[in-house]
Amino acid sequence: MRNIVIIDAPSNLGLRPPAPGTVPGCYKLAGALRERGILRRLNASEGGVVVPPRYDRGDWKEGDGVFNAAAIAAYTPKLADRIERHVRAGDLPVVLGGDCSIQLGAALALRRVGRYGLAAVDASADFRHPGNSDRVGAAGGEELALATGRGQRDLTDIEGLRPYLRDEDVRLFGMRDEDEDRAELGELRIPTVTVGELRQWGAADVARAALAGLENAALDGFWVHLDADVLDPSVMPAVDSPDADGLHPDELRALLRPLVRSPRCVGLNVTIYDPDLDPDGAAGDVLTDVVVAALTES
Repeated sequence: MRNIVIIDAPSNLGLRPPAPGTVPGCYKLAGALRERGILRRLNASEGGVVVPPRYDRGDWKEGDGVFNAAAIAAYTPKLADRIERHVRAGDLPVVLGGDCSIQLGAALALRRVGRYGLAAVDASADFRHPGNSDRVGAAGGEELALATGRGQRDLTDIEGLRPYLRDEDVRLFGMRDEDEDRAELGELRIPTVTVGELRQWGAADVARAALAGLENAALDGFWVHLDADVLDPSVMPAVDSPDADGLHPDELRALLRPLVRSPRCVGLNVTIYDPDLDPDGAAGDVLTDVVVAALTES
């Protein structure tokens, strides 16, 4: 087993405020999972914290593009530097977010190194962009579009490396059956598997089938992106946009395990869980247990 390295990326720059005068609490995710002993339970090495800029939307208004864009554009290369160092060393970085915009750091890091794929386990595609929406603003709901080169240049072309991911190298798992982005993704030939399909075909079998594409010789490896909102709200209500009919913990474990244990998987990030919305800590326990079980021997 490779050396697992825990890196904190406590950025909430890509989410809208949950209420006026507040900021999204997902920046506490890393601390909450550490408090549950994730580093010890994974026998992981310490990778430190990549501190994000201050959350400040200023006088941003709808129609101004992505808010906090300058801060995200500054943070992404810093996070990429940390991830790249560990990928090149042969470690397996596990990046604790944070909102989904931290995935841009991984995508940029891997684009510097070679050609990599993405296995995104998420309730939604996060594929909002100016070509399909007039509500572009929150990078946490747009990071896949940005990573594939869709959107404003200061975020899609950092270091002149646009796109960080090719459409054909992306796989999506756990979308809700009625997700409106699925038609566009189908036209782009980005494979998607909904919750209903995962249940019909079996989560572990779906993951193993996907590995045939993710482990192909054209790719140098692949990254796994986990958004906690893929879980059903009955066990994971502590997210910004809980959607009904999500995966149960055993289903998510079965899906993740073949992916993260593949020798071609080069890292994982965990996003969106908000401890402020989890007063008894039950949702944080579930998320930590799933990640640990996926990465460790049974």
